[in-house]
Amino acid sequence: MFKLIVLFPVFLLLFGCATAPPANVEDVCEIFDEYYDWYSASKQAEKNHGVPIGVTMAFIHQESRFVEDARPPREWFLWIFPGSYPSSAYGYTQALNGTWYEYQKKTGQWSADRDDFVDAVDFIGWYNAQTSKRTGIKKHDAYRLYLAYHEGAGGYLKGSYNKKPWLIDVSRKVERRANMYNRQLLECRDTLDSGWLWRTLFGESTINQSKNLKFAG
Repeated sequence: MFKLIVLFPVFLLLFGCATAPPANVEDVCEIFDEYYDWYSASKQAEKNHGVPIGVTMAFIHQESRFVEDARPPREWFLWIFPGSYPSSAYGYTQALNGTWYEYQKKTGQWSADRDDFVDAVDFIGWYNAQTSKRTGIKKHDAYRLYLAYHEGAGGYLKGSYNKKPWLIDVSRKVERRANMYNRQLLECRDTLDSGWLWRTLFGESTINQSKNLKFAG
């Protein structure tokens, strides 16, 4: 009993550290306004790998809806007993164990975690940059990059996606969201870039401050 009492605050601390999905996943400006460190990480990933922020964020939306510990639905035995997961896909990116290990090995990021957004957004940028090198897909082409993300570069080059109309539909959806996110960023990126000082001084985002001024007016 004493051990349980001692460990209970630790459990609360661990669960309390979980990052909730953004309140509005349809607006990338609001996502970054809510989690400004995500914007800093996404901007760095874009700089490192050349993949537009909108593309990367659209991938994460599709893979996990920004749920940090997302997994594919597990199997059930007799509809009562929980079984194993169908794959090792996990985290923001739904990367498999082997793929994540390859990322860690190639980049030297051995402490990177799939449920850490900073690591996840860098992984998406890195993976798509590698795909671009192997296949010639442009780094802004969310549609073809997502096909290759699902099928692998080799599968994409073989055209395996042609037998999966559902995947083509999903990839088109990712493309539309990437375009939407990139358009939204055109409206708020300057504000996000200049907002760090306001946040430091007043603890409020520049975007929210602008909204409040408009409302007051």
